[in-house]
Parts: sequence; structure tokens; C-alpha cells
Amino acid sequence: MSTLHWAGWLLLAAFAGAVVPFQSAINVNLGRGLGHPLWATLASLLVSVVVLLPIIVAMRLPLPSLAFISKAPLWMWAGGAFGVCFISLALVLLPKLGAAGFMALALAGQVVASLLLDHFGWFGLVERPISLPKVFGVVLLMAGVVLIQFFDAPAKGLATAG
Repeated sequence: MSTLHWAGWLLLAAFAGAVVPFQSAINVNLGRGLGHPLWATLASLLVSVVVLLPIIVAMRLPLPSLAFISKAPLWMWAGGAFGVCFISLALVLLPKLGAAGFMALALAGQVVASLLLDHFGWFGLVERPISLPKVFGVVLLMAGVVLIQFFDAPAKGLATAG
């Protein structure tokens, strides 16, 4: 893979991370308008289906195999539940912690969990052992979380959810 190709993948990964705080902030406001964070979670997931279906049709993707669907282990379906968990917790916690505070903590949790997934090769992932530089990276990340969360200027205004 060329360096330019690799850089493109890295930029796309950064973009994927950059859209998450926007999604969370928008959903907080949707939750306020709909009367509860769980309504906003449901609305967000329904919009995902409405956006995704035309893309699937336009790409002419074949229907999934019923044989696979009937035999897939239950853990393979947990991604949707984790999505509900993240969206719902973001709706409740983002107004309390601020976008930067919530996202820093969420990112720290994602990195630590990802290191474990890689190290043990869970869910069919290729094993990538935890190394001292990776542990140092987590320590730096946690230091960043502390700086973002606990050394912040006082919040202006009142933001509530739920």
C-alpha cells in the first residue's frame, strides 16, 4: 500500500472520529425536543436506516445469506446494542461533561478496549500484542483526559438532558 493510500485511510479514520461529537451534540438537542434521550436514540437509528437503505439499493448489494443469519452467534448482533448504549449515554453525559470532556473519556475507553481486543484477538481480530509504547500512549491519553476534564474553564449557561 502506498504512503498516499495509507494517508487517505488515516484521514478517513480521523473524519469518522470527528463526526461523532457533532452527532452527539445534535442528538442532545433532538432529545430535548422529543422529550427524552431515548426518543432521540431511536430517531437517530431510524434516520440511519433511512439513509443506509437507498445506498444499499444503489450499490445493488445482494441480500444477506439466510443460512448465515440463522447460524450467526448472538454476539455478532451485539453491535446494535452497543450503538444504542453509546448514543444514549452520549445524550445524557455530553451536556453534563461537555463535548470535549465526554469525547475524551469515550475515546480513552475506546482505546483501552481496542488494545484488549487486539491483544487477545477477540471476535476474530488479528492478535496484536500490547507493547510498552502502546501502554505509554494510553498513559498520555489518560493525562489528556485529566487535563480536558478537570482543568476546564467554568461552563457558561445550563445544559441538561433527560
